[in-house]
Amino acid sequence: MNLVVLGLSLSSSWGNGHATTYRALLKAFAARGHETLFLERNAPWYAGDRRDLTDPDYCRLAFYDDLAGLARWDAALAAADAVVVGSFVPEGVAAARFVQATARGVKAFYDIDTPVTLAKLARGDFEYLSPGVIPGYDVYLSFTGGPTLRSIEQRYGAPAARPLYCSVDAEAYRPLAVEKRWDLSYLGTYSPDRQPTLDRLLLEAARRRPDLRFAVAGPQYPDDIVWPSNVERFEHVPPADHPAFYAASRYTLNVTRADMVAAGHSPSVRLFEAAACGCPVISDLWDGLSELFAPGEEIVLATDADAVLAALDGGAGRAQAIATAARARVLREHTAEHRAQELETWLEEARARAALSVA
Repeated sequence: MNLVVLGLSLSSSWGNGHATTYRALLKAFAARGHETLFLERNAPWYAGDRRDLTDPDYCRLAFYDDLAGLARWDAALAAADAVVVGSFVPEGVAAARFVQATARGVKAFYDIDTPVTLAKLARGDFEYLSPGVIPGYDVYLSFTGGPTLRSIEQRYGAPAARPLYCSVDAEAYRPLAVEKRWDLSYLGTYSPDRQPTLDRLLLEAARRRPDLRFAVAGPQYPDDIVWPSNVERFEHVPPADHPAFYAASRYTLNVTRADMVAAGHSPSVRLFEAAACGCPVISDLWDGLSELFAPGEEIVLATDADAVLAALDGGAGRAQAIATAARARVLREHTAEHRAQELETWLEEARARAALSVA
């Protein structure tokens, strides 16, 4: 299959979870014999030393400066078997119209932010997607599963909405023999709606237990946050260093954005990456999480600092058992190879459906 992807970023993992998602997926897609051209809008905040991938060996990466620059790729778009436009692509509505008018193959939207997208649509915020372009996509690929998929079809007229969760590159994310530095870590970009949960689960635990060590890694945290003295801060941890970061953590924390909690069935890539690295995860609660990991066996669920501290005081044996079970679950169901096969299936299904409608 000849695929073209217009995505937020492949080249830079700074402040976004899109890059690692695309990297794992397209690497596995290439291993299945497919070719991909990734078109990325040049953005100053993803340039310079924030660009940690410039020459991937599993796809072609090219940049464009504006919509006129995108139009120069019209021949590639027209010739592709499928064109995928991702969420948060700058001027995404105009890009969608151009793709839908130009591409002759399958046209897909890949929503890596589904609950955020739908909340924006409900507010009339059409930053990168509008109700008018959704029916023009042959398939709506969603980071969120469950009832949301039917809502996308029924409310917005998507011909088909299919789940395409995030995943993990199991070759890159694996257990490492690293000395433990922290009892609990958190890796994630600052988000105002996540911060209260981070404060309740990690910072409160740190304030109550000065004998324990914590770490928070990620950009864009406001300067006025008061970090307890036993919380170590990192502005950015590049993907290549994620396995070592998780390996140095006895547990790591997963915190979910409010829109995704409300929608449910919206796993973060950090869940799969940490589990693949053999680091047990403590997570907030939302519908559908128990379908991905068995609570108490493959993941620890927590609503307050008491539950977090109970897990941290539970001993190394329990932590190792949870980590081992979670890693086995990820390798069975949530690797990039699984997602690449699902992507292939959904695109082929859309192509067959389009052929039937023409006939």
